[in-house]
Amino acid sequence: MEPSFYEQVYEVVRLIPYGRVTSYGAIAKALGAGKSSRLVGYAMNLAHDLQPPVPAHRVVNHKGLLTGKFHFRGPDLMQELLEQEGLTVKNDQVQNFKTVFWDPAIEI
Repeated sequence: MEPSFYEQVYEVVRLIPYGRVTSYGAIAKALGAGKSSRLVGYAMNLAHDLQPPVPAHRVVNHKGLLTGKFHFRGPDLMQELLEQEGLTVKNDQVQNFKTVFWDPAIEI
């Protein structure tokens, strides 16, 4: 049986390396559903208690903004998790975004 779109999203997100981020759109594109970035966001909103864990904090918008931060347990948790991995976040935006961006279409 083919995994659901959400399950495919979770598989990709689990591959994002520590200290790197990707975007909702990049995940959608890698899965052959380029116009489904919003659906990727919905999947991230439901991913917090899954096992094995899904590092949803590593998924940001196409500009590096922490648009999903309000879906975490506390408004600063997403930023804190990224900073624990060595990333710099200022004004809800990952700094050096192009440098730390992980492209799932190339990497998987």
